[in-house]
Amino acid sequence: MKIRIGSRESKLAVIQSRMVMDAIAAAVPEADLELVTMKTTGDKILNKTLDQIGGKGLFVRELDQALREEKVDFTVHSLKDMPMEVPEELPLAAFSCRADPRDVLVLPEGTAELDMSRPIGCSSRRRQLQLKALFPGVEIRPVRGNVQTRLAKLQAGEFSALVLAAAGLKRLGLEGRISRYFSPEEMLPAAGQGILAVQTRKGMDTACLAAVHDPNAACCALAERAFVRALDGGCSSPVAAYAVMDGGELTLTGLYVSPDETVVRKGSLTGPAASAEALGRTLADKLKEGM
Repeated sequence: MKIRIGSRESKLAVIQSRMVMDAIAAAVPEADLELVTMKTTGDKILNKTLDQIGGKGLFVRELDQALREEKVDFTVHSLKDMPMEVPEELPLAAFSCRADPRDVLVLPEGTAELDMSRPIGCSSRRRQLQLKALFPGVEIRPVRGNVQTRLAKLQAGEFSALVLAAAGLKRLGLEGRISRYFSPEEMLPAAGQGILAVQTRKGMDTACLAAVHDPNAACCALAERAFVRALDGGCSSPVAAYAVMDGGELTLTGLYVSPDETVVRKGSLTGPAASAEALGRTLADKLKEGM
């Protein structure tokens, strides 16, 4: 039973793909697993911000093509980097248990305090918008590249700090670099942050993913992504959404930002987890209307 897993070639992407492979191997010991790595367009173009080159969909284009051409059977992604609309023929087949969803502040090694006179490195419009409220007057400057590349730029003095995802740093074994955790109340996470998504071709047997899939994470992901879609916000948009499960109830918190970014509203809604997507759409409509 040959199963080929497609992944971006960055260290973090490979670690995440191997996490999925380990879960498959534990559930299906007879499976012959192969990791197939590739560099995506988003990995190659580092001198422009994502909104200038087409958004985070550029991180999945080559992986999608590999699925279509049957060069791989499954691909693994950080869900927060996935476009809100996925091709019908390439469905998302599993969502992993959610890791730490928070954003964090990373200072240069040997530094204990944020230097307010130098910029914070952060490319996400969602993070930039919320950082301005937390650190008024501090310059926020875009930074591209994988985690190691960004940390090298930080250490070289280009930035006073970086804002990164806690989940990625922890998966890389770099938890010790975290200087401050931002609570979801301070900085609402991106939709799907901390969750891994497994994508496949329509009609594929996905039984081997049973040990990967987490129903609670799936409900949260569906609600968060429905909220962002309803606001027509792609994965480069400042829109944010974060859901929490409590038994059969789901509480979704969303951040609405008007197109000109002059109106910013945050609100929450609780409802049955079975209606996760409807809850996301309803909250989006309420925030657009002013709650």
